Amino acid sequence: DTDRSRGLGDVYKRQILYLSNRHNVLTLKRTKNMARPVTLCTLQWGDLPLDVICEKAKSFGFDGVELGLPSHLDVRQTDPEYYRNIKVTLDKYGLQLFCISNHLVGQAICDNIDQRHKSVLPDYIWGDGDPDGVHLRAVENMIQAAHAARMLGVDTVVGFTGSSIWQWLYSFPPVTDEMVNEGYADFARRFIPILDEYQKLGVRFALEVHPTEIAFDTYSARKALEAIDYHPAFGFNYDPSHLGYQGVDYVDFINQFPDRIFHVHMKDVYWSDTPKQIGVFGGHSTFGDARRFWNFRSLGRGKIRFEEIIRALNDIGYQGPLSVEWEDSGMDREHGARESCAFVKQVDFLPSAHAFDACFER
Repeated sequence: DTDRSRGLGDVYKRQILYLSNRHNVLTLKRTKNMARPVTLCTLQWGDLPLDVICEKAKSFGFDGVELGLPSHLDVRQTDPEYYRNIKVTLDKYGLQLFCISNHLVGQAICDNIDQRHKSVLPDYIWGDGDPDGVHLRAVENMIQAAHAARMLGVDTVVGFTGSSIWQWLYSFPPVTDEMVNEGYADFARRFIPILDEYQKLGVRFALEVHPTEIAFDTYSARKALEAIDYHPAFGFNYDPSHLGYQGVDYVDFINQFPDRIFHVHMKDVYWSDTPKQIGVFGGHSTFGDARRFWNFRSLGRGKIRFEEIIRALNDIGYQGPLSVEWEDSGMDREHGARESCAFVKQVDFLPSAHAFDACFER
């Protein structure tokens, strides 16, 4: 396996679950009887101050938060006191922090910049809207995110990359291999310098595999890894919701990239068993439109098979947080966050410490 043969280095080694044979004891680094922490991604709560969302997250039952930029963290800050204050707020509510998220700014790194980006980018990234300037400021901000992660004592930044070739998803007029390959080369040119800085700092970047990104299914995820020569600082934020409605085997994705699952989003999605007015591309409709073929749902109310995901995560030895990225246009978000936290804690389980039939042997 090319990916495994390269190794990740001491900083990046994953704690992998080994099974020497089907009867032998499993070696698991996670503390006995300790479930994975369940965290709340704050991206969808950007209208609330950090102190308020932390108070709510604790009341909903979460063990921690995934801090979303730019609403709840300004990575341009260099004063250690700024980061100490964030830690104080988290400690006040007994919340843990495992990663930070830089999705919106990350989108501008490889995208072809247009007016759509102005609505999601902070003014200090958008500037005058000149694409070259937006790209440069987005790259700088993504590197600043790695420094902020270290200041906060975490080693993972989750985010997007954008893509210069997403508009060619449907290959008509015909898209040549050369055009696609240039898109991946563009991604490599822009992201390898970022990843080199991350590696120096001992921080990993976890791309959320997602439509409009350079990797949006298993095949494109492999191409992205190949483009950057399997850089040790690059992996994935696993989110099954973005794979399921596309018809991608979202459980197999875990098995394909066991050493590259750096973080996990728990998010559900529903897709129809019968034809709808609006197909898998979503038309020009908004999320939540009942005419759509698919829509995000609160956890446990869609079609994602979470037990199979937990079993696969156990198989690869993933011990990190399960972060609820709550999205459901048809449900009150506080109700949804509370029930989603309970759902994840119910569905998660430790693997067995021994094969069930080991007791048959003498």
